[in-house]
Amino acid sequence: EVQLVESGGGLVQAGGSLRLSCAASGFTFDDYAIGWFRQAPGKEREGVSCIGSDNSRRTYYADFVKGRGTISSDNAKNMVYLQMSSLKPEDTAIYYCAIARWILVGSDYGCRPNEYDYWGQGTQVTVSS
Repeated sequence: EVQLVESGGGLVQAGGSLRLSCAASGFTFDDYAIGWFRQAPGKEREGVSCIGSDNSRRTYYADFVKGRGTISSDNAKNMVYLQMSSLKPEDTAIYYCAIARWILVGSDYGCRPNEYDYWGQGTQVTVSS
């Protein structure tokens, strides 16, 4: 059974930083692209950052997080992280971890929510001004 469990969310002041973690299990980690997505109240879910399967490990960053976010993975621990800095109130959202098999990820593709099959329950990030 695929399980994705996010953690690391919380309340942070604008300009602060946090690291989100996603613990993955129940699938062959190297065969899947893994991504971070977010959904703010009243808005559609959107891709934040994604990392390709082990053959490429190319990454995608949404424009709004470029220069402020870093996605990384620890294959030995089946963990994926999203480090975010210079947080803004508009970053307030529920952040989800998701996986997709055999998705190619690049600088401008491979990180759309409808491409991903399995989702975690999400972790709330609230940035106060």
